[in-house]
Amino acid sequence: RAGRHVIVGCRLTLRCSRQFRKSEIIFSETDTGSQTATYQSFSFFRKMNPKVDKKTDLCPSPVFVHNPHLDALKDDVLYHFGLGTRTHDLPAMFGYVKFVCVGGSPWRMKSFIEYIAAELGMEDPKSEYPNICAGTDRYAMYKVGSVLSVSHGMGISSIAIMLHELIKLLHHAHCTDVTIIRIGTSGGIGLQPGTVVVTKQSMDATFLPKFEQVILGKTVVRNTDLDQSLAEELLQCSKELNQFDTVIGNTMCTLDFYEGQARLDGAFCSYTEKDKRDYLTKASEAGICNIEMESSVFAAMCKLSGLRAAVVCVTLLDRLKGDQLNESQEVLRSYQQRPQILVGYYIRKQLKGKAVCS
Repeated sequence: RAGRHVIVGCRLTLRCSRQFRKSEIIFSETDTGSQTATYQSFSFFRKMNPKVDKKTDLCPSPVFVHNPHLDALKDDVLYHFGLGTRTHDLPAMFGYVKFVCVGGSPWRMKSFIEYIAAELGMEDPKSEYPNICAGTDRYAMYKVGSVLSVSHGMGISSIAIMLHELIKLLHHAHCTDVTIIRIGTSGGIGLQPGTVVVTKQSMDATFLPKFEQVILGKTVVRNTDLDQSLAEELLQCSKELNQFDTVIGNTMCTLDFYEGQARLDGAFCSYTEKDKRDYLTKASEAGICNIEMESSVFAAMCKLSGLRAAVVCVTLLDRLKGDQLNESQEVLRSYQQRPQILVGYYIRKQLKGKAVCS
């Protein structure tokens, strides 16, 4: 217990040393001036044995929830997944999951699980991959081996709902050492269409690396850092593939697709083309390479839960040169496959490495 922040479900029976990392959460009350209160939120990261290579993890890392009220629930209903702790044996269904890939489109996530099944040598012409969340129409979920593929819809609100239930699912299933990667599309800034961006930091529309949410009438500010070692590993994988350009850069996360991203083609627009170019130029100067609508809350929630996380998005156009997609559907589909190819290669490489070690 740290102040009013309670950590539950940590399963501290693991025989390994833990080291704390402090994450600052700021509450500000705008109606009474600039009153702020700060407390410590603890998440865990693995303490490596200095005699062992950094990629070798001798200490399993569980998925953390930070909610003391969950212990009082006889059945935790994951409503938007159509799953629950009483109705489903979550440890049996998901306990061996090590990689979770999330993306906006249900079709894209089904396509990904079919692709990864082939990459891992699990492909069977007669096999079908049923939607685990078929009992609901909110999200789609597919699984093959230790890989879980989940859709999250469009925008911060939609992915946040999914992540709450996904994090609880992984926690209830007693999953450890989980890597989660968002794969998707984005608008590039000064990049050739088709370039893949691995996010360094998610920034808001004012170019600050933070995610803000109002809780009980107070603004909570959370950190949006992502796992830099994972980003570097993904970049190295792209170099080994040598199929398309990949960069590490900051990503701007917005609340809107049109005005929020300085487009000129929405139903409303109160700014000039020069205003747009000036804004996007400032974004580029802040190290922002692309724009999408989910990375900030994804980074914040994964950091709080101790998940090793990355965002991998392909750019479909250069926003400095236009707002609308003019490429053929065939070209766009080929672009959309690039994050799948990169992440699939990464997962296969990780599994091969673990097989060699064992």
